[in-house]
Amino acid sequence: MTLIRPATSPTDLEAVRKLCWDYRTHLASVSPIEAELTETFYPVPKYAALMDALETEHARPQGIILLAELDGSPVGCAMTHALDPQTSEIKRVFVAPEARGHGIARKLIGALMDQARTDGYSRVVLDTSVNLGPARALYANLGFSERGPYQDTPEDALPHLLFFEAPL
Repeated sequence: MTLIRPATSPTDLEAVRKLCWDYRTHLASVSPIEAELTETFYPVPKYAALMDALETEHARPQGIILLAELDGSPVGCAMTHALDPQTSEIKRVFVAPEARGHGIARKLIGALMDQARTDGYSRVVLDTSVNLGPARALYANLGFSERGPYQDTPEDALPHLLFFEAPL
């Protein structure tokens, strides 16, 4: 059975941090370009600092951290934070390889969108790699449209990234 819920306890947050590190490792393994982008955007010291600040960066009521469990084990995470009063950004959607195929990423994103709508945002945005085909297909299937960058992005990274937006 799949359960999607807010990560609130220290145990939950530790599970999310582990999943986020697994996500970083996964991204770096996709291709040499992904490895370079991962090191550019999330060098280990910067990522470690981000992991230490997760519950602040994605605090309620401007954001949320979700944990996905499959048969009681943590297998996925996703989170949001505010970019501005109308825009919630989705970050670090990850499902462990052994849990894929259960619709967990779809449930995580749906729950994030529902929460952002409840919180009064009018749109959600996210970015992903050109090389993450299944993620791109999922976002399109959930009603996201491609758009231009919504934040400063290094010019040399732009050909490798896609930006998406969905109204709420």
